Amino acid sequence: MRRALRWSLLLLAGACKPAQQVQQPPPPAPAVRPAWVDSRPVTGAYYVGIGIAPKNRPDFQEAAKQNALNDLASEISVTVEGNSLLYTLDTRGQFTDSYTSTVRTRTSQQLEGFELVDSWDSGTELWTYYRLSKAEHARLQAEKKRAAMAQAIDLHTRSRAALDAGDLPGAFDQELRALIALRDHWGEADRTEIDGRSVVLANELHAGLQGLTAGLTLASLPERCVLEPANGHRRELLIRARHGTSGVLRDMAQVPLTASYPGSAGKVSVAKRTDADGHARITVEGVSLEAPAPELLVRLDLDALVNGAGDPVIVRTLTASLSAPELHVPIDLRMPRVLLKADERAYGSALANAGVAVALREELARRGFRFVDRESESDLVIVLAADTREGGTTSGFYTAFLDITLTCTDRRTGELVHQTGRQGMKGVQLAYDKAALEAYKKGAQDLRKDLVPALIAAIL
Repeated sequence: MRRALRWSLLLLAGACKPAQQVQQPPPPAPAVRPAWVDSRPVTGAYYVGIGIAPKNRPDFQEAAKQNALNDLASEISVTVEGNSLLYTLDTRGQFTDSYTSTVRTRTSQQLEGFELVDSWDSGTELWTYYRLSKAEHARLQAEKKRAAMAQAIDLHTRSRAALDAGDLPGAFDQELRALIALRDHWGEADRTEIDGRSVVLANELHAGLQGLTAGLTLASLPERCVLEPANGHRRELLIRARHGTSGVLRDMAQVPLTASYPGSAGKVSVAKRTDADGHARITVEGVSLEAPAPELLVRLDLDALVNGAGDPVIVRTLTASLSAPELHVPIDLRMPRVLLKADERAYGSALANAGVAVALREELARRGFRFVDRESESDLVIVLAADTREGGTTSGFYTAFLDITLTCTDRRTGELVHQTGRQGMKGVQLAYDKAALEAYKKGAQDLRKDLVPALIAAIL
C-alpha cells in the first residue's frame, strides 16, 4: 500500500513539471541562385523562355510556365515578305502590327516540343526556364504549313465546283475558309502549282475571292421603275444575278442582296436572296416626292455573304478590299392628272377665290400633280366643298366657322381613294364677311399642313 502511494506521488510530481519547448526545424534555405536568372542564356540551337510568377497567387506554377512560353514565343520572329498577301493588304503598318501580334499569341498557345530546363524558388517567386529546339520547331511548322496548304487547295477546288453549280454563297464561303486556313502564313510567299501555274497560294486565293464578287452582275427588268396612276404607283422589279466572264454567264442562286430607295417616311431598305433561277423580286412603292432623282439601289450584301466565318477583324480586313457590285435603277414618278372641282361659299353664297382651292392646287402642283380641265383626261377627280356658318357676336366681334370636305375618286374605276375634312375652323373679325375670310385663311393653312399630305399618302 505504501509502495503504491509512493509511485503515485512520483508520477504526480512528474506531471507538474513545466512542459519543454518543441524545437521547430528552420525553413530550408533557398536553392542556389542559378546563373540563368541573372543572365539570359544565349544559344543558337534553341529558343529560350524565362517566366516569373509571385508565389502569393494560387496558380503561380502555371503562370510561371505560361509567362516562360510567351517569352519563348516572342523570340520566334514573324517576317513579312515583299510579295506576300500581308504586304498587299497592309495599310500604314497597322494591319501588320495587329497580324504579327496575333500570330505570336497563337504561337504561344500552340507551341509543341518545348522542354523544362530548370526552375528556381526564391521564396517569394517561382522562376522557370523553358527551351525549344529551333530545328524541331522548324520541322513541326513545316508539317503544319503543308497541312494548311493542302487544306486551302482542297477548299479552293470546292469553291470553284460550287461556282460552276451556280452557288455563289457556297463558293465564297469555301474560298474565304481556304484563305483563313493559311492565316498564319500570310506574311510568307509560299508557292504552289494550280492549273499548271506557279502561284503564291494566299495571293491566288485572295484574287479568287475578289473575282467572286467582281464577277457578279446585277440587272433589272424593267430597266427603269415607272410609278404612275396606271399601276397605282407600285411596281415590282425582277432583279437577276449572274456570274461569269467572256460572255459565259451563269444564274446564281441564294445571292444575298440589299435594296433601298427614298420613301415618304424615310429610307426604305429590304433584304432579299435570289431564287433557284437567280431572280429576286423587289416591290417599290411609297416613294418620297422630295427626292430630286429617286432611284432603287441594289447591292451585293457582303456581310450576309461572309456568314460569320472566321475572326471578324481578320475577315473585315479581307472583305474591305472587295468590290461589291451595285445596280442603280432610276425611278420615274409620274403624278396623276387631276380634275379639281371646287365649291367655296360664305354663309351659303358662292365665294370666288376664297383661298382653300388655291392652296390645294398650289400644293399638289408643287409635288408634280398635273391639272386638266376635262374629266375624260383625268386620273383622279378631287371635289372640294367649303362653307362658313355664323358663330355669333361678342363685344362687337363676329365669329365665323368654316367646314371643309375633300373627296378624291379614281376616275376610271369610280372607287373612293380618299375622303377627309375639317369642321369648325374659327375666324373672328369686325364683320361676318371678314370673319369668313379669316376662317378661310386658317383653313388654307390647315389644308397645306395636314389635309394635302394625307391625301398624297392615300394616292401614292
